[in-house]
Amino acid sequence: MKQSLQLRLGQQLTMTPQLQQAIRLLQLSSLELKQEIQDALETNFMLELVDEEQVVDHSPQTNQEERPVDASKEAIPEDLPLDTGWEDVYDNVYSSLGPDENDNDFLLQRSAPENLHQHLAWQLELARFSERDHIIAIAIVDAVDEEGYLTCPIEEIYDDLSPQIADLDLDEVKAVLHRIQNFDPPGVAATSLAECLAIQLRQLPEETPWRRQALQLVTEHLNHLENQDVPALTRALGVTEAELEEIVALIRTLHPRPGDAFGDKETEYVIPDVFVFKRNGKWSVSLNPEVAPKLRINPYYSSMIKRADKGTDNVSLKTHLQEARWFLRSLQSRSETLLKVARCIVEKQQAFFEHGEIAMRPMILRDVAQELGMHESTVSRVTTNKYMHTPRGIYEFKYFFSSHVSTRQGGECSATAIKALIRQLIDNENPTKPLSDQKIAKLLQEKGINVARRTVAKYREAMNIPSSSQRKRLL
Repeated sequence: MKQSLQLRLGQQLTMTPQLQQAIRLLQLSSLELKQEIQDALETNFMLELVDEEQVVDHSPQTNQEERPVDASKEAIPEDLPLDTGWEDVYDNVYSSLGPDENDNDFLLQRSAPENLHQHLAWQLELARFSERDHIIAIAIVDAVDEEGYLTCPIEEIYDDLSPQIADLDLDEVKAVLHRIQNFDPPGVAATSLAECLAIQLRQLPEETPWRRQALQLVTEHLNHLENQDVPALTRALGVTEAELEEIVALIRTLHPRPGDAFGDKETEYVIPDVFVFKRNGKWSVSLNPEVAPKLRINPYYSSMIKRADKGTDNVSLKTHLQEARWFLRSLQSRSETLLKVARCIVEKQQAFFEHGEIAMRPMILRDVAQELGMHESTVSRVTTNKYMHTPRGIYEFKYFFSSHVSTRQGGECSATAIKALIRQLIDNENPTKPLSDQKIAKLLQEKGINVARRTVAKYREAMNIPSSSQRKRLL
């Protein structure tokens, strides 16, 4: 085989570390960005939080330690290896108008939420149980699920405890169960929905109107209530339809899942990245000043850099300064890109801000990408886990992107608008004669929206709206 030399020309896209950092910061949520900034402050001594007085004060400085540094001339040496030139214009201060550094994070001061088992265990310790009953009570509490129901029959608990407790009787276990069923929340440790509702009714004052009839209904005729069998209920209870409505209204005040009031999941708070507001008849967008603190290059450390010094300490100063400047530039680029995308979304969806979901226009990522001259992947990163605060509430950026359905006039209607129309039709329907999916599709077609019954069913299920048979209410 003969060896030869060949010259080839080609183009290749290289992801520099700086570009990778900018992309990573772009896709972070506001909470993740705060943590990223905190990590940068802890690892890079060139970065510091800006004191408000230092930013405002432009008086001449006589102290070398407080003198601002012209990084383009002194701080950045010419021989520093970079993937791009330092001739670009940078500001020493990245101003995001964030919160004051003395602000306390109240989220860190919160205690963990109490779950149902902890609440029952606390009441168990306060109650007076014998040693035998205390063991039985612990077994019963352990068998309660998150919704507040027993996960196994009482006989199974008895079988598990019999080898541990001598001469244990089933009635003894049932007696302890009845005591636990008087714990808070009302209806806890029930074995069925009927028993859960009955426990709550028995805890009401005896003089409560329709308490006796409601207790009879949930213990003996709950299946008729589920089937909306009004004649069977009126005959069984010996009441009129008007009185039956009062009884059912009392039952509706009960909680079918008592354990829902307790949860071991912490509440996740959303911090909006931008604010949308109307000023002088025009919709405007501004960045949330609390998303990130104000950062700048530490003037004292940057002034210590010497151009010709090749020592270890000087090289370390140069490296940290380089990383700090790229970090500030990445933050600035993130804010500018975020603001551009948010303004484009607001401009294209002004009808939504004026009239609500029904006026939502169909829009996809490509529309914004072409408008701003960006790649779709960049727009996707910007709109993921980013939120805007509007007069109508807080929405994720991706909420404004949806598929579309053609209209009779040749136009397009967004899926969000169709869902809003379906919800509006269902909210205004007759509860005794709810609209079927086919009827809703026909009503939408009368409005000029070409949508099939299957599409209506898909959108209805996506909104967690039950079918027409399940929505039917005779009471």
